Amino acid sequence: MAGLLLVALVGGTLVYGGYAQRSILDPESAGPEGSRAVVRILEQQGVTVTVARDRAAAERALAGGDATLVMRDAPMLSDAGLRDLAGRAAHVVLIEPRSRALDVLLDGSTLGGFASDLSASAACTVPAAATAATARVGELMRPGDGVDACYPVDGDFGLLQAVDDDGRTATALDGLSVLTNTALPLDGDAALALGILGQTQSLVWYVPSLSDADRGTATPTLGDLTPEWVTPAMLLLLTAALAAALWRGRRFGPLVAERLPVTVRATETTEGRARLYAASKDASHALNELRRAARGRIGRLLGLTARTSPHDVADAVAQRLGADRARVRGILVDDLPRTDRDLVAAADRLRDLEESVRAAVRTEGTTR
Repeated sequence: MAGLLLVALVGGTLVYGGYAQRSILDPESAGPEGSRAVVRILEQQGVTVTVARDRAAAERALAGGDATLVMRDAPMLSDAGLRDLAGRAAHVVLIEPRSRALDVLLDGSTLGGFASDLSASAACTVPAAATAATARVGELMRPGDGVDACYPVDGDFGLLQAVDDDGRTATALDGLSVLTNTALPLDGDAALALGILGQTQSLVWYVPSLSDADRGTATPTLGDLTPEWVTPAMLLLLTAALAAALWRGRRFGPLVAERLPVTVRATETTEGRARLYAASKDASHALNELRRAARGRIGRLLGLTARTSPHDVADAVAQRLGADRARVRGILVDDLPRTDRDLVAAADRLRDLEESVRAAVRTEGTTR
């Protein structure tokens, strides 16, 4: 019971808050693909970082309108919801760009190819990229009309930035190649990250939640997709099945009584064990069983105790019969049969020895 309680306690702790597994690009994760390092550097530079793990918290943190919004892909948000959330920030940084978000927030930009762990030069006038000079790129993009593009690779780009009439920017880059704890020390990734994320004194890092969907756009449940008559029909079928189980599962009479204990004849047990020994072809074990029984009977004939060792029984037999001690020990203890023929011969010698001891004891009793 104590073990079950311990398991339940540990399981409950893991599920309900004792441990929270952080995903990639999580601002509080110290793992290789987390982003806690860049958050700590920003805080050392005087930037206030707020982690919002749902849409409502992000909206509250952006209430002043002068913060930078960092966000991963949020497929649960509609286009209008995406524009509304981005419009609350002074600058928006997409660190996990997808085609829909690029199209909505960066004027028709799209995804391009992919460059795995490649160092590229900025080759653009975006201040943060020009300061960093080189950086690692991964996910590549294709800019829309009027969108600045940096870090060109085979016609695609590693960073896009759109600027509206009010000076607000929307920037897209592959966070896995720039912002993770592993990637940050490489090339100019740290300088690029500080230049893009540190544009304001306040930064809101939005981690999307499945509950952030706009009203009316939530995924329909199974109950929403099924006709109204399905639930009553299922309840009726379950009731009928329960009634049928009770009807067919009732007792039809008393249980059959069996007289116990069951008696098994000794000969059946002996024959069964003999067949097992024969099937296993273990002649030595079979002979040891015969010897053990024979030594017990011989010991009782000679007045020995049950604790007398096999060698002492053999020595007592040799002394009583005046026989060779080594030969008697071989019969009662040492000889090992290798075949069934050897087993039969050893059993015969054992029977003859026991008969000789019985005859000697009977003769001595008659003489007295």
